[in-house]
Amino acid sequence: MRLFLLPISTRRSLIYCEKIHDKAPKDRSIIDKVTIKANETWAAWEKDQKAIWDWKKKVTFYGNHALKRIPYEEWGLKTLPSLTAQRRQAIIDGKEKYEVMFPGRYLKEDKLPGILEKLAKERQLMHRSKLMWSVIIMPFTAPFMLIPVIPNLPFFYVLYRAYSHWTALRGSKFLEFLLKHNLPKPTSSLALDEAYTAGLMYPTRQLSRAAPKPTEEQADEVARVVAQQTNNDTEDVMVLQRWNGKLIAEQFHLPDMEVEIERAVEQVEKSIKSKEELMEEKLELEKATGTAGERAQDLLPDHITEKIHEEAEHVAEEAKKQAEQGVKEAKVDAAEKKQGN
Repeated sequence: MRLFLLPISTRRSLIYCEKIHDKAPKDRSIIDKVTIKANETWAAWEKDQKAIWDWKKKVTFYGNHALKRIPYEEWGLKTLPSLTAQRRQAIIDGKEKYEVMFPGRYLKEDKLPGILEKLAKERQLMHRSKLMWSVIIMPFTAPFMLIPVIPNLPFFYVLYRAYSHWTALRGSKFLEFLLKHNLPKPTSSLALDEAYTAGLMYPTRQLSRAAPKPTEEQADEVARVVAQQTNNDTEDVMVLQRWNGKLIAEQFHLPDMEVEIERAVEQVEKSIKSKEELMEEKLELEKATGTAGERAQDLLPDHITEKIHEEAEHVAEEAKKQAEQGVKEAKVDAAEKKQGN
């Protein structure tokens, strides 16, 4: 099983566990079935345009904003599996292999044990306490059942938070058990080094995707500039871009990883520095592998940059068409509702 330790900044990292293959419907637990059903319902609500006062779309809109505020550390721990008796014995017997992949140029291997132990133990007490309080609060949400049409949203929110704290606590205990048995095995990933370096060298996903892979010399230079920006480890510096999450997820064929990275980057960016400071640091990194003040993107061949511009124009045109179609559909719906009244 592969775990990923992804530095978001020079001081904060996201843990992500590769998902175990989905179970067959007959082998799913009640919790698995309820979770799948809840996800399907939420996705359907996001698209529903027929509910009275559009309450379903409003609930999902504000609900998604609330979910973004859940700490990325909690989301990361939730990706870890539960420590079942069978898995516990397999770990003790050495029958299951675990490795933790990380970008070696941007996260030193000797720091891994401390980071993993902190992720495993630091939040256990908090998740246990909040799980208990969520369960205590649930009965007090019962009066909201009397509201017609709309379901008992406070109850389902508290239920979800209880489930979220439980899965995060479960994941932290799994990670703690792995560390007690000297697992997982650290594996420095060249692919992650390249993805991080490209993300710091170029300003957009399109340029990063189209450009040649960074050389080892370029990766070393960018990593050196990052270390320099920390001012002898006294400052926290971003090393991962939000848009780069998609490229890393594609690299390892893990689509669910994208949203986890984007959420973590957004939260860390907001907490450490102003937008202006982040832009200044990013520009310095883009110039790290250039010459005479040029950025890495300025050194790309013309055919690559022309291709990027063509793709950007195509995307903009498609977005414009979709927006126009959405306006037309909205007008038709409004007319139909007016006729119905």
